[in-house]
Amino acid sequence: MEKINCTNCGSENPGHIKYCTSCGYELPKVTIEEINTPVLQPASESKVKRNKLLGTIAGSVVFLLFYYAAQQLFFKSPSYDKEMMTIASELNKTCPIMVDSVTRFDNAVALPVNTFQYNYTLIDIEIGSIDTVEFKNYLEPTITNFVKSCPQMKYQRDHNTTINYYYKDKYGNYLFSVSVKPENYK
Repeated sequence: MEKINCTNCGSENPGHIKYCTSCGYELPKVTIEEINTPVLQPASESKVKRNKLLGTIAGSVVFLLFYYAAQQLFFKSPSYDKEMMTIASELNKTCPIMVDSVTRFDNAVALPVNTFQYNYTLIDIEIGSIDTVEFKNYLEPTITNFVKSCPQMKYQRDHNTTINYYYKDKYGNYLFSVSVKPENYK
């Protein structure tokens, strides 16, 4: 064990005490320098293989995340709503068009909440001249059957789109609408 000499009285004191046993004077602090040289042990082959495997997995995960992000950012297919707007725009290029002698197709509109609407005008009809409930009840089964069976409506059926048929009189007054929901055509 080391000894420390008191700087005040010169007495020899044990190295672990703070004050001189003879005079009570504070002893100088002892600094012990200890040199620790780490002993390097060679890594085992299994640790090296495990680290390589972990690095490969981590690299693959990072690559897949960047790949997915790039796909979503640069190559993402347009949303269904945008596709419906495009379809409506294409249909509207030919509008208005007469469907039969009394029905004019005015335009199509893609609405929120997965809804697509066809707007029609009954050109010889005024709002008070027909029973709109009876006329709607007459048209509804025909329209529903058309939506169920028409090949051009398959894309909308596959995306569970609600399809509205909106009818106005010759002056633009609302008559009635028929709404065909997914539960009606599935």
